[in-house]
Amino acid sequence: MRIPKFDQSYWENKYENQHTGWNIGYISTPIKAYIDNLETKEISILIPGAGNSFEAEYLYRKGFKNVTVLDIAKQPLLNLKERLIDFPESKLIQADFFEHEGCYDLILEQTFFCALDPTLRNAYAIKMFHLLKDKGKLVGLLFDFLLNEEGPPFGGSIFEYQKTFQEYFEIKNLNRCINSIKPRQGKELFIIFEKNIKSRL
Repeated sequence: MRIPKFDQSYWENKYENQHTGWNIGYISTPIKAYIDNLETKEISILIPGAGNSFEAEYLYRKGFKNVTVLDIAKQPLLNLKERLIDFPESKLIQADFFEHEGCYDLILEQTFFCALDPTLRNAYAIKMFHLLKDKGKLVGLLFDFLLNEEGPPFGGSIFEYQKTFQEYFEIKNLNRCINSIKPRQGKELFIIFEKNIKSRL
């Protein structure tokens, strides 16, 4: 299912040449705020297309030990391991998201969806549905600007996202983000999508 332009070598080359404009160097403020309100640290969490995964680092340092980090490129996983030496090797997975198997309470979305070829968006929604436990949640950020052909990142709109996800999820939140980092203010939507156990899938 992978689009050749955005395969493993494409992303490895981005890290090798330090073309990582999506990397802000710390956990995104809206996701940090969400994590700070989580009460149960035993939940299973997946961060796909994690990149350098400051979200995983933040979670782990706060006592969330059941965190799985997934990326198609090897370098960002090594970068996380350098920052967090005791992070379990078994939870650092280099693989194609669409080939990953697992079952999670929470999946965090941070600049992964926007990095995929837009033709894969429905497949992304279906895969997220299958990776989540009943009542599991997909939480994070989606870009709110016109879909373009010059990405990644690729944008989108509330209407498009509703159409993509509403068959598989109960849309608990899909609103303009009020606490984005300064460079992304007015360009992000905060999402909380809960797996719809009544879906036909």
